[in-house]
Amino acid sequence: MSLNEGYHNKIEPGAGSAGDDQASGSGNGSARGSTAGDGPSHSTQMHQQMLNETTYLKPSKQAYFSDEKVLIPDDDRTNIGFSFRKLWAFTGPGFLMSIAYLDPGNIESDLQSGAAAKYKILWVLLWATVLGLLMQRLAARLGVVTGLHLAEMCYRQYKRLPRWILWIMIEIAIIGSDMQEVIGTAIAIYLLSNKVVPLWGGVLITIVDTFTFLFLDKYGLRKLEFLFGFLITVMAVTFGYEYIVSAPNQGDVMKGMFIPWCSDCNSDVLLQAVGVVGAVIMPHNLYLHSALVKSRDVDRRQPKKVSEANFYFFIEASIALFVSFIINLFVVAVFAHGMYGKTNQDVLDICANQTMYEDAKLSFTDNNHGNDIINADLYKGGLFLGCTFGAAAMYIWGVGILAAGQSSTMTGTYAGQFSMEGFLNLQWPRWCRVLVTRCIAIIPTFCLAMFSKMEDLTNMNDILNAVMSLQLPFAAIPTIAFTSSAAIMGEFVNGLGNKIVSILLTIVVIGVNLYFVVAQVEALNIEGGLLALVCIFAVLYILFNIYLVIHMAACMGNKRLMNSRWVQRFVLPSQNSFSIKNANSTYARIATNADTDADIMDGDA
Repeated sequence: MSLNEGYHNKIEPGAGSAGDDQASGSGNGSARGSTAGDGPSHSTQMHQQMLNETTYLKPSKQAYFSDEKVLIPDDDRTNIGFSFRKLWAFTGPGFLMSIAYLDPGNIESDLQSGAAAKYKILWVLLWATVLGLLMQRLAARLGVVTGLHLAEMCYRQYKRLPRWILWIMIEIAIIGSDMQEVIGTAIAIYLLSNKVVPLWGGVLITIVDTFTFLFLDKYGLRKLEFLFGFLITVMAVTFGYEYIVSAPNQGDVMKGMFIPWCSDCNSDVLLQAVGVVGAVIMPHNLYLHSALVKSRDVDRRQPKKVSEANFYFFIEASIALFVSFIINLFVVAVFAHGMYGKTNQDVLDICANQTMYEDAKLSFTDNNHGNDIINADLYKGGLFLGCTFGAAAMYIWGVGILAAGQSSTMTGTYAGQFSMEGFLNLQWPRWCRVLVTRCIAIIPTFCLAMFSKMEDLTNMNDILNAVMSLQLPFAAIPTIAFTSSAAIMGEFVNGLGNKIVSILLTIVVIGVNLYFVVAQVEALNIEGGLLALVCIFAVLYILFNIYLVIHMAACMGNKRLMNSRWVQRFVLPSQNSFSIKNANSTYARIATNADTDADIMDGDA
């Protein structure tokens, strides 16, 4: 057997429920054959292994759905093409995933794009969301088909050093997102408390409220999903209210959404369009979604069940991202209608008879006697709405931002937990995980809030968007690689059209994001030794991306690469590979009190 064949046939010891029996080459049949003669002790062992499914972690130490999976209702009637009962059972993971499209960083990017370009780049938001859906679909399919989420698959498919680098990069993305959520929540609390709670106080409050929300997942998976659904509803109602009271021109909104052109757009508008793409497509969200779909009880031994799960998860994700797009659209349109082309003095004139006039005087300032165009941010957005439509609009805006910050904080916590479980085969207590990541996010944010101005927090948001844009290849490339591998996905492998479209779109998005990063670096006016460090990092960054692309090409079946000794030695996994044949035999639904070992063995026969 060649090394190439060995890559496809080796199995991770302990990676499947059949354990070492399958790793020895006995396959599904031998696993079943040994069951009949090994007696109760082997039955108990098989029972425990199947409850573990395809992870090294003990059930008590897995993610929040490890001890509670949502059962999918059976409907054997062949004339039923679509079932709302099944769609409801699959509903949840997509909406949790969509919250990353609604975090405070995204909301700020929305209002800035509306203020800078009016409705001209709404089509960029639309197509960025569509691209996000395509990538989320691949991530969800990976989790459904293999029973492993993206980080767990990286553990099996990459060697140790690249695996650690990937983990570090994703952690940076998660911490960056967490910092944006802290900033958004602190600003929301500052607005809602009428400045009684200072920004630094709001930053500290985010520590407490995160731990409070973490206790809620003890009340059950569906209740937790309902909470996230409620927070999304709050955002839809609050930002929808702003949309209604501002009453933008519907014809202009539709034109900006469906005509992919931007007439008379300068470099600032182009940069804003690039920022929209970078803000919408978040790298750690692919890791999150691939793990969340494991919360549903899908029999991977039956291709029909897997195909059904892929179908319903795609519909659910489409609905969830459509809702997120509508909410983002509300924000863009409100500020496109009200703030586009306005100067600081224009806003102060509107604010003259409002209670927040003194606050507006401190915020809408410049060195040109108020004649500069507004540099929009979350706080100025709230003041503008209060000045234009009354104090109620400002407080409703604050409620929406608070809901965005709280919901995205929770999903970021889970993304970090899945990342650590998968890449390091390690599980910290959830409170410890939250404490570490939140403290890392809070320390620089607290310093800025304590010793700097509101504008500095906005500038940090721009830098964080650039940092997270850099991490996108470290989620997109592995996702495409694994879902394009027949050894991993079996009959559910990406077709040629899927491969071409996903690769081309990923190249476009990565190129766009790199342009955004370069523009941000240039704006910082870096010189001397720091510039040299940036250049060294850029070279290493490009080399690591080339490494991932070589691995992706090998996964796609490039014979030349797979038979290369260099690739076999430094790129392809030696023992940590994965076979879909063995993954499909690892299914066992979470046992209830009525289940017995005999029942489970019968189901595996």
